[in-house]
Amino acid sequence: MKRRAGVTAVALAVVSSVLLTAAPASADYIRDGEYWLDQYGITEAWQTTRGAGVTIAVIDTGIDGTHPDLAGAVIGGADFSGSGASNGQTPVGSDTNSDHGTMVASLAAGRGNAPGAGVIGVAPEAKLLSISIGFGESATDSDEQVAEAVTWAVDNGADIINMSLTRNTLSWPSSWDEAFLYAMQNDVVVVAAAGNRGSGTTSVGAPATMPGVLTVAGVDQDGEASLDASAQGITIGVSAPSEQLLGAIPGGSVMRWNGTSGATPIVAGIVALVMAAHPDLDAANVINRVVSTARDAGAQGSDPIYGFGLVDAAEAVSADVAAVTANPMGDLAEWIRLNRRAVATAAPTVPPAETASPQAPEVDLASPLNPVGTLYPTVTELRMVGLPLGIVALFVTLFGAFVLFASRQFKAVRRRE
Repeated sequence: MKRRAGVTAVALAVVSSVLLTAAPASADYIRDGEYWLDQYGITEAWQTTRGAGVTIAVIDTGIDGTHPDLAGAVIGGADFSGSGASNGQTPVGSDTNSDHGTMVASLAAGRGNAPGAGVIGVAPEAKLLSISIGFGESATDSDEQVAEAVTWAVDNGADIINMSLTRNTLSWPSSWDEAFLYAMQNDVVVVAAAGNRGSGTTSVGAPATMPGVLTVAGVDQDGEASLDASAQGITIGVSAPSEQLLGAIPGGSVMRWNGTSGATPIVAGIVALVMAAHPDLDAANVINRVVSTARDAGAQGSDPIYGFGLVDAAEAVSADVAAVTANPMGDLAEWIRLNRRAVATAAPTVPPAETASPQAPEVDLASPLNPVGTLYPTVTELRMVGLPLGIVALFVTLFGAFVLFASRQFKAVRRRE
């Protein structure tokens, strides 16, 4: 059965939003509300770079490029929903959802131009590509929309792809394998939202479960894990603010909102700052600078609540960080080699009537942290290669058989004695 956007396949990673109608207390009341600019080292990083020369593709409901805070920021776009403008700048979806792409874009690269006090993004000199996809009933399968949008973004000059959306499943269709691998092989950094418990996403879903993707969890204004505006999972890379955010919306207004939909473009903006400051780095080393300079917030190292910790833009841009040869978020090509081959080998014979189904086979990633210890694959192994559950089950079965055999042998020896 073909999945439709907004039903079971792809949903926006936002919990709530409220139109900001309060009268300004000062000329900079909106700027004063962007607490993350100082708390997360962004203002300090601006002394080095503001993201010039970097392009962020926003795959979402479309960006209103006429908003004063985004004037001159959007340099191109496309629509894959079948209901938007060809340049991706006509927001699509319901009245509420259609605001989403513009809010996301303003947090990543807002210019702060609106009268009085506008929303300024983390990388206010970066450029934007507006790519609209459908989140309601659409003529095009939502999984295919995402795959085509990712490929288009790479072909049209994106350095970063922001995906403030979730499939709400650990797995993803094989069409995403090719599209996301194409992005990674072209050194495009994909940043994705972990999703929100408050909207029913209790654990991280694709694309945030895909190896190589920089997954973003959300925290409140005190830097604590957000109870409503963040899901959890072992693939989380870093955490960023997801509560009491301010974003531009179509028509020139500003919205207060919550969700990892907002935390994600904050991190995408930081990635843009790193790229602008270090233009010779490949995607793996750009991501490494972001995760290795994050401030520990939970268990030391990576954990399923905060990932590697709270992002620090100033450190990501300026710290002395050793080079790496592999993406710290994993290797999608290796995952595909292991998992898709396993599916093809283990797949049962399908009656001819069912082979025409447009839905590609899917493979679930392994479950979260396992308390048993070293008998099971480590979190790092799960993150890097997504070891199939079938192998884990086989391992446990063999281990159980060994224990049973040893027990019987021990009893036999005792009886002979």
